[in-house]
Amino acid sequence: MERAIRKAALEAQRAEMTEYHIYMALAKRSTIPSNRKLLERIAKDELRHYKYWREQTKVDVRPSRHEILLYLFFARTFGVTFTLQLREAGEKSAQEKYAKLRDVPGVRALISDEEGHEQMLITMLKDERLEYAGAVVLGLNDALVELTGVLAGLTLALRDGRLVAIAGLVTGVAAAMSMAASGYLQAKEDGHRSPLKSAAYTGGTYILVVMMLIAPYFILSSLYSSLLVTLSIALIIIAVYTFYITTAKKISFWRRFGEMAAISLGVAAVSFMFGWLLRTYVGL
Repeated sequence: MERAIRKAALEAQRAEMTEYHIYMALAKRSTIPSNRKLLERIAKDELRHYKYWREQTKVDVRPSRHEILLYLFFARTFGVTFTLQLREAGEKSAQEKYAKLRDVPGVRALISDEEGHEQMLITMLKDERLEYAGAVVLGLNDALVELTGVLAGLTLALRDGRLVAIAGLVTGVAAAMSMAASGYLQAKEDGHRSPLKSAAYTGGTYILVVMMLIAPYFILSSLYSSLLVTLSIALIIIAVYTFYITTAKKISFWRRFGEMAAISLGVAAVSFMFGWLLRTYVGL
């Protein structure tokens, strides 16, 4: 085996062993039988791939322990679907390495297996975080649109950062409880999800976003700097959530991000103008 090909083969072999340990660890932690079965099936494929490469290289290699720990952390924090889709996205580089090894007998079958794994993860894996993604979006989108609008309008109308923050907090808490109730009733009507979990996801997301958006008004002395930082935080929240949901569901990032950002900033701009009108003509 040529030196360059051997190096690529060893890298592929190490990646397959790392994959095996990641999938097995996730399978052991899974409480959903269908998920556990699917993850164990993919893990066995990865182990078979590893054994194939060991026959080619004639040596054993160890998995990447830090990668295993990193992806287990991601799974606990963001859910198994997001974590594995993120891993699969990273495997594009591995498939590029496979492209260098296409002439090695059996490699095309390995590539086919990897593509099949990606499809199974999209269509068969169950993840509570994604099942309640609608409830999260409901809380997230309403909080971003409503609070950025309220804070932008109050910034010009009241001209007192602490007063703006308190008014935003009161508005946000009341709206969060209202949204939680709406999430509960919607889930109860649909009958497909737990009403209490839907309420928790919707209300909890809403209040978390509220706290993040009003924080600059408590911390910064400049009113307009507070508004600028708040709008920046709103864009960061949109970007992070959009990255999460588009990675998990394999959809376009920029289109989803653009829609949410345009809505939030558009409402903020209209509310800002409304606050200016109130200050100018009502004399607040």
